[in-house]
Amino acid sequence: MFKVVSVALLVGVAMAAPRPDSPPIYAPIAPSYPAPHAVSPYKEEPPKPYQFDYGVRDDYSGANYGHNEVSDGNAISGSYTVALPDGRIQKVTYVADHHNGFQADVTYEGEAVYPDHKPAQPAYPAPAPYVPAPAPYAPPAPYA
Repeated sequence: MFKVVSVALLVGVAMAAPRPDSPPIYAPIAPSYPAPHAVSPYKEEPPKPYQFDYGVRDDYSGANYGHNEVSDGNAISGSYTVALPDGRIQKVTYVADHHNGFQADVTYEGEAVYPDHKPAQPAYPAPAPYVPAPAPYAPPAPYA
């Protein structure tokens, strides 16, 4: 019985193997990337002009900033202001387009004021000074 099953299995494997003169049984793999210079899936849209501005001034928190911007669809111009922590006001005026890139003019109003440095008292006591431990005792060697 074992011999019959072995011979049948061997004949099946031999018949399943491709012959050397037959064409290959596989197909070439299709490329998974788009063809070069493919048509863009996005359509070119006309420029869309816009304009916005906002401002915040909160005396309680000290927040003071604003931003405005205008675009004709091709170039953008605008400015924003920020109250800096040192008391100055930073004003940035900018222009941006596809030919010249982003160009900003930064100015500061006021004088920087820094508070006096007052070191805080440590919340813990100073560590004790280091004192090395005494050498361990060793009895003297006996006389011979």
